[in-house]
Amino acid sequence: MRWRKFGVIALAGVVLLAAWRLGVFRQLGEPRQLADTLVRLGPWGYVAFLVAYAVLQPFGIPGTIFVVAAPMIWPWPTAFALSMTGTMAASVVGFSFARFVARDFVAAKIPARFRRWDDALERRAFATVFMLRLIFWMPPVLHAFFGISKVRFWTHFWGSFVGYLAPLFAMSFFGPRMVDWMRASGPRAWIAMGVGAAVIGAAFWVRGRRAAPTPNG
Repeated sequence: MRWRKFGVIALAGVVLLAAWRLGVFRQLGEPRQLADTLVRLGPWGYVAFLVAYAVLQPFGIPGTIFVVAAPMIWPWPTAFALSMTGTMAASVVGFSFARFVARDFVAAKIPARFRRWDDALERRAFATVFMLRLIFWMPPVLHAFFGISKVRFWTHFWGSFVGYLAPLFAMSFFGPRMVDWMRASGPRAWIAMGVGAAVIGAAFWVRGRRAAPTPNG
């Protein structure tokens, strides 16, 4: 088991190094160049998108880069399918890495605010996974938290899947339309969107704080 863990860590390191050497990180910072590259690859562009998403997002590359880029490159049904598949793959990679490879190391890095959900995961595992995914989406620390928790793999899988459906559909279907509208509307639209996003984010944060179980149950 120790050698297996070492092998998985080494493989992840090799993939990240290869991505850096091939300029993947640079292209992630240049969406237009990334889009052109994926389009030129044809069907292999789907594979490249999914592999990059699944391998890079659990280790720090924001998943929103992929989710926002997908509908800019492909029609929304394709973008939605790729976003769902990539997000689920990244979630499984992050979960599995925390549970089977580096459990002790990851456990020491989990913020205390996530620890308050341990009891809820034991009592209402599916509903808790669903709500946390709906509120927080896909941060690597949440993958890791689920990995070191007592939640079962398939409960995590399906709870995450259902939790991702609405936000990823909204991003895939409305994302390009919203960007086009904002470009046509000028700076005021960007300010209004920023304020609206902040208000919605604050509302979700307050809801999560109220829903979180207290140390006394």
